[in-house]
Amino acid sequence: MRSRKIPAAIAAAAAASMLLASCGGGSADDGATTGTLDFYTNKAAWEPDFDELNAQSEGDVDISLNTTGYSDAAQYDAFIKQSFRTDKSPGLFTWQTGPSLSELVDEGLVAETTDIWTKAVDEGWIAEDLKEAYTFDGKQYCVPMNVAYWVMYYNKPLFEEQGIAEPTTWAELDAAAEKLKGAGITPYYQTSTLFTFPWFQQLVAGTDPELYNGLATGEVKYTDPRIVEIMETWRAQQEAGWFSDAGSTVDPAVGLKQGDFAMINFGSFFNGSLDGAGMVSGQDYDMFVIPAVNPDLGTTPVAVESGPLCVAENSSQKTLGLEYAEWWMSPDAQTAWSAARGDVAFNPQATVADPILEELGTTVAGDGYERYDRYYEATPTPILTVALEQFGAFIANPGDPLPFLETIQAEADAYWADQG
Repeated sequence: MRSRKIPAAIAAAAAASMLLASCGGGSADDGATTGTLDFYTNKAAWEPDFDELNAQSEGDVDISLNTTGYSDAAQYDAFIKQSFRTDKSPGLFTWQTGPSLSELVDEGLVAETTDIWTKAVDEGWIAEDLKEAYTFDGKQYCVPMNVAYWVMYYNKPLFEEQGIAEPTTWAELDAAAEKLKGAGITPYYQTSTLFTFPWFQQLVAGTDPELYNGLATGEVKYTDPRIVEIMETWRAQQEAGWFSDAGSTVDPAVGLKQGDFAMINFGSFFNGSLDGAGMVSGQDYDMFVIPAVNPDLGTTPVAVESGPLCVAENSSQKTLGLEYAEWWMSPDAQTAWSAARGDVAFNPQATVADPILEELGTTVAGDGYERYDRYYEATPTPILTVALEQFGAFIANPGDPLPFLETIQAEADAYWADQG
């Protein structure tokens, strides 16, 4: 996950560089439709996966990626934002949906992809409702790099030993947690750093999706009594000992393998980490869609994380980047990507090698499921930064949730006042 904070020294250097380069502008599009495409990503660990796709893309559309990965999120942000003002605008780069993408679109910095989306939807390559996160003033920008569903992974032998079936209701999930705890097994993984938002996201959206969406738009306050009540539920679960040591430095995949906890709420890309830890899909671990907290919703909300691939509007490789983006939406590309990353494919015509991932994609695409944007992308950056810190503090030292929520709301009030 990317950190939105940029250290002062990096921010200052980036600002100076942009000032010096601002008169240069971008290079004219060279119009090439084949060749080597310069690709920049904040997911350095995924470089081998992107490189693995070159064999497929070279054969299909005669384009290969020259990938540069950044492991420092702040440096990556600074580089990308600086590049828009120079002749080094990237032909292809990763970003995130939500307010951060909206800012780039508003400044005219990313290329429109409406035609690509229209073709993909018409061909049945992608569900139309996924367009929303990429649509601004009726036009689309960027394409999904990936679509990950946030689900519950579990240690399958532990479930079998305790006679626990995959929960299909929230009451069954609570019962499973109680049974595990009673057997001396910690039910859930939790951390006070980085991924501090998943359980808040799950509790709020699973109780009332409109309440959840209202937080993202400022129509609902974090101090709303309904949010406070949800936080009290979370607090009670923590006090009951349902969560792992929030300060543990054990890799979560290793923790699940060795039974430090029985379940972990994570994105569907987590299969790769579990496989890397030596667990076998469908044998040592499995997954299920987390049931709605509120049984009267009628649908099951599922958090979706969609990271975009974007083309810079003023890049000399604009045409080449858009050619690759169109290919990326195809079944062949998504089949290759799913194999490389070990994740679901957003294209329903793609072949997914892992049976449990294939089943997940089919399940969530069916009736009875409502997709919503992951909290990290849905929340404006200044509010998100404070919220992640406060959730982490709440996890580390559970107590009266109101002071934590008041701190988040103070930042939200300041942010929305500036937007008015």
